[in-house]
Amino acid sequence: MALHESVLEEFGLAPLWVRRGLAARQAEAGQGNASQTLRADADADADDERRAEPAPQTTREPLRASADVQPPQAPHESAPRLDETATRRETQPQPDFSAPPTFDAPPDDDFAWFDDPTASTPAPAEARRDAPALPAVHTLDWDALAERVSGCEACRLCEKRTNTVFGVGDREADWMLIGEAPGENEDRQGEPFVGPAGKLLDNMLHSLALARGTNVYIANVIKCRPPGNRNPQPDEVARCEPYLQRQVSLVKPKLIVALGRFAAQSLLKTDASISSLRGRVHTYEGVPVIVTYHPAYLLRSLPDKAKAWTDLCLARATWLANGGAPSNESK
Repeated sequence: MALHESVLEEFGLAPLWVRRGLAARQAEAGQGNASQTLRADADADADDERRAEPAPQTTREPLRASADVQPPQAPHESAPRLDETATRRETQPQPDFSAPPTFDAPPDDDFAWFDDPTASTPAPAEARRDAPALPAVHTLDWDALAERVSGCEACRLCEKRTNTVFGVGDREADWMLIGEAPGENEDRQGEPFVGPAGKLLDNMLHSLALARGTNVYIANVIKCRPPGNRNPQPDEVARCEPYLQRQVSLVKPKLIVALGRFAAQSLLKTDASISSLRGRVHTYEGVPVIVTYHPAYLLRSLPDKAKAWTDLCLARATWLANGGAPSNESK
């Protein structure tokens, strides 16, 4: 009996098919007889029944190293009967180690945890290579930037969006209009400033002889709609700002118009009120910035439309001072 089989037999853990196979091998070698085989089977069945019963709470010595385990002694040798397992071991016939085994191996899924511990194990799978780092945002062209934004998962806003809202308009425009974040209509259509607020913005541009697709590019600070149209959180702004910075560097506008308090505060990195920011020329990424009201706010506060017109007049004067062409020479 192999060493590991003897250890299993000593502790009463050898499976039934092992003991029966040993008995059959003993009978074939001529060293056993039919009565011994039947007794071995009966002992095996009784042993199975005893293992099915709850084992008494006894203290067992820890298993010694395999080198210290002695092979089972022959029946004629005297051995101390420490427990019932030792008695059963002495009464069972000893196998002939010179004879080849004749019993069939068990199915692959039977007693799999009794497999030979010396068997070779498959080599671990090769470690997965790290995914290549994405190119920096400031190196992307228009198509690569739009693709990066469409698949962005840099903040929690990606979980609730329907569409990202990248931007729309003339990519070589002199005027760049920047709003806060997409609303419900923008999230559904994937375009900034649609719906009633978008129509009002188009009318404001028309008063300056401009149009959405003519010498104007429109974008937002945030590319995904915040749930419930809440204000974006600072970490969301920080993760999305590189996209806007790249858009500004690609458009190279002569003028930026910040639409609404949040857009103005995000671009100018300030907590100042919109009333204190209006009427002055600021800068963002080296581009002049004019602050005015958001079109959605003007729909709720009609008297402030006159103030917004004043802001647009300041924006036009600033644009002309920075090399802007009059309306009849615009792109």
